[in-house]
Order: sequence, then C-alpha cells, then structure tokens
Amino acid sequence: MKNNHNHPYHLVDYSPWPITGAIGTMTLVTGMVKWFHNFNLNLLILGYFIVILTMYQWWRDICREGTLQGKHTILVTKGLRWGMILFIISEIFFFLSFFWAFFHSSLSPNIEIGAMWPPLSITPFNPFQIPLLNTIILISSGITVTWAHHAIMENNHSQMTQGLFFTIILGIYFTFLQAYEYFEAPFTIADSIYGSTFFMATGFHGLHVMIGTMFLIICFIRHINNHFSNNHHFGFEAAAWYWHFVDVVWLFLYISIYWWGIN
Repeated sequence: MKNNHNHPYHLVDYSPWPITGAIGTMTLVTGMVKWFHNFNLNLLILGYFIVILTMYQWWRDICREGTLQGKHTILVTKGLRWGMILFIISEIFFFLSFFWAFFHSSLSPNIEIGAMWPPLSITPFNPFQIPLLNTIILISSGITVTWAHHAIMENNHSQMTQGLFFTIILGIYFTFLQAYEYFEAPFTIADSIYGSTFFMATGFHGLHVMIGTMFLIICFIRHINNHFSNNHHFGFEAAAWYWHFVDVVWLFLYISIYWWGIN
C-alpha cells in the first residue's frame, strides 16, 4: 500500500482492535451479569483479559503512528486537542448531573428523610480529616504535573521524570485513602438520597482518578522510552489536562459535599 499522501490528514490503517474491543466489552458485561446471578467469575476474568490485551495493543499502535511513523501532523494534533477539549466538556456535564441531584436533595429535603440535611440518622464524614488530606494530595499532584509539563517544554528529561513520578504516587495515594474512607464509612449507598449522591459523585470521581493515574503511567513509560520532545508531546499534555480537570472536580466535591453538605 502506498504511504505517501498529498495531504496532512491521518487515514487510519485497517485494525482488528475495534472488533476485539467490542467482543471483550460484551464478554465483560455478560460476565458481570453472570457474576451477579451465579457468583461465577470465569467469564468476567476472560472479558477483562480481552479488554486489557486490546487496550495494550491498540495504544501501542497509536503510539507507533504518532511517534515513529510521523502520522500525527500539526493538523492531526489540532484535531486531537479539540477532541480532548470536547471530551472534558462532556465530563463536566456528567459530573454536573451529580451536583444537580445533590443540591436538589439538600436544599429541599423531603419529609421522608426527616426534612433535614444530612438526613436523620446519617453521620457524615469529618471534612477536616481524610477529605482534607485528599484535597492537599490532589492539589499537590496538580503542582507536580505542571512541574513535569514545564520540564518537558524545556527538554529537561530528569525533571520531567521526577514530576511525573511524584504525580503518579500522589494519585495512587489518593485512591488508597479513598478506599480506606469507603471501608470506614458509617453509611452505605443504600442509606437514603445522601448515601446515593455521596457514593455516586465521589465514586465516579475516584474512578476518574484511577483512569487519570493509568493515563499518567502510560505517559511515564513513553517518556522513559523517549517518545516525547518539547514540541511533540500531546499525549502527555492531554493527560495533564485530564488531571487538572479531576483536581477541579474534587475541589467542588470537597466544598459542596464534604464541607457545605454537613451543615
């Protein structure tokens, strides 16, 4: 196949990964249903295996296209930037629905929950314990990822490595602390609208932290393999944007749900 084009756009090659990804996702969801009803993990594990294998090989191909084959031209990178911006905007509206549910329920609590907020018999978290520590951790991670970004723009390989490494460690630390917080929680997701909105909002944010941490780990591996330069590092830049978005969402969660929501 002829690879020379008279245009700057990236025409993707035929790839098996969309179909294997679809098969893996279907297997994963079916396995989850089987696990719920029959307590059998076999199909679920197979689904995870197919999805993870597909993710690795698909991302490997994209890294090759953008780094080694030169297919991510300036125009293609511009399209990727707009794609990431629109994705983050869609995520903002995703979290907006959780905040809407929380404020709707907290500003006009029903008689069924005691006409008060937090509802009767709910003991909320102390916002100045683990939640405050997690806030400091995420703000610090925002500083370290910015440090890494400035380092790569100055072609400082070692500073980039350090900043990205500390960001990943802080992200993992946050996840462990939130898991501990959930384990010690005095209420569950089934405890009225408070439990539902609390665990949905903070849980999905925790999921985004784990995805963002995975994003940064991939960037760290690529950086170690010299995939980034000071003028060609959009993969890391997108990860940094995503991480800053996660930080800002947590600040809103902390102020509204942990702090304001218990008064």
